[in-house]
Amino acid sequence: MSKKDYYEILGINRDASDDEIKKAYRKLAMKHHPDRNPDNPNAEEHFKDAKEAYEILSDSQKRAAYDQHGHAAFEAGGMGGGSPFGAGGQGFDFSDIFGDIFGGGRGSSGRSSVQRGADLRYNMEVTLEQAARGTETQIRVPTMAECETCHGSGAKPGTSPTSCTTCSGHGQVRMQQGFFSIQQTCPRCHGSGKMIASPCKSCSGVGRIKKHKTLSVKIPSGVDNDDRIRLSGEGEHGVNGGPPGDLYVVIITKPHAVFQRDHNDLHCEMPISFTTAALGGEIEIPTLDGKASIKIPAETQSGKQFRLRGKGIKGIRSSSYGDLHCHVVVETPVKLTEKQKTLLREFEVLNNENSDRHNPRAKSWMDKVKDFFVQ
Repeated sequence: MSKKDYYEILGINRDASDDEIKKAYRKLAMKHHPDRNPDNPNAEEHFKDAKEAYEILSDSQKRAAYDQHGHAAFEAGGMGGGSPFGAGGQGFDFSDIFGDIFGGGRGSSGRSSVQRGADLRYNMEVTLEQAARGTETQIRVPTMAECETCHGSGAKPGTSPTSCTTCSGHGQVRMQQGFFSIQQTCPRCHGSGKMIASPCKSCSGVGRIKKHKTLSVKIPSGVDNDDRIRLSGEGEHGVNGGPPGDLYVVIITKPHAVFQRDHNDLHCEMPISFTTAALGGEIEIPTLDGKASIKIPAETQSGKQFRLRGKGIKGIRSSSYGDLHCHVVVETPVKLTEKQKTLLREFEVLNNENSDRHNPRAKSWMDKVKDFFVQ
C-alpha cells in the first residue's frame, strides 16, 4: 500500500465531493495507463497509486477511517486489513476506468443481441437513353427475411430461447490474465446471450431465411455511372427485432454504339469522305433527340471537332444540358475501280506540282524532320 497522501495523489482538496474524486481519478488513469506509456517505467506505479487512492476515497467508510487514522486504518488489524486490491494488488477491472467514458463498466449486459439488418447492393445496368431520360423498372433482389415459422426467434414453435449459461445472458465473458481483465464475446452464444435447445427446422435456428423480393425502382433522369439510389428499409431483415438495412441500387451504364459519355457531355466519331473534307459540305449526325446538321468547311482535317451546344445530357445535379462533340474522321476510300485509281493518280501528279501549298502540314512536318537530323 502506498504511503503517499491519497488527496495529494489525486490532486484534490480534503473536502472534495464524490464527483470531484471520480473525475480526478479518471483523468489520472487515462494519463498514466501502462498501455499508453510503454516507454515510461514509472507510469504503472502512478497508475496503481491513483487506483489505490480512488478505492479508499470513493468509499465513504474507508474515507472516514483514512481521514481519522491515516494509512494505519488499513494496516494489519485495521479496517479490513491488507490491500484494497486483494492479493498483491492485481486483477483490477479495466471497466472501472473506462466504463463511464465508453459506455461499458460493471453491470453492462455486453453486446446487444438486437442488430440492424445488413445493407444490400444491387448493380443495375441501364442504357444511355434510359440514364439520360430516366425510367422506372422492377428488380428481383435476394435477401434474408424473418422466418415465418419461428418469427425470428430461431426456436422451434412452442419453445423459446433460454439465457446462455456461460455468460448468463450478457453475451460477453470476462477473462482474468494476470494484470489484465479482458472482456470478449461469449464463445458459446457468440454474443447473442441466448441458447436454443430446439432449433426451428425452417431456418435451422438462425431466425432468418433467404428469399427473393420484387421491387419497383424509379431511375431519375441524368444518372451517371456509380450513382446510388437508396431504398430505405429494403435491405436485410434485422436480428431479434432490429430494424432492416437499406438497399442501394448502383447504376452501371451499358456501352453505346454511337456515343461515349463524359459527365454531361457526349462524344461521337463521324466519318466523312475525302471529297467532303476537301471541298466542304453538310452532313447529318445523330443526337439523343433525333438528327442534326453540321456544315463542314472546306479543307477540314481529320480529327476536327465540332460542338453542338445543349445536345448532351442534363445531369442529375446540373441545371443545364451538356454538349455534343462530333469528331470527324476523313475516311480513305477502299475497293477502288481502275477508273478511280487513274483519276487519283492524275490528282496526285497535279497536287505534287505545288505540294507546299496544297499540303502545308506535310511540309511543316518535313521541316521539323530536317532540323532534327541537322542537330
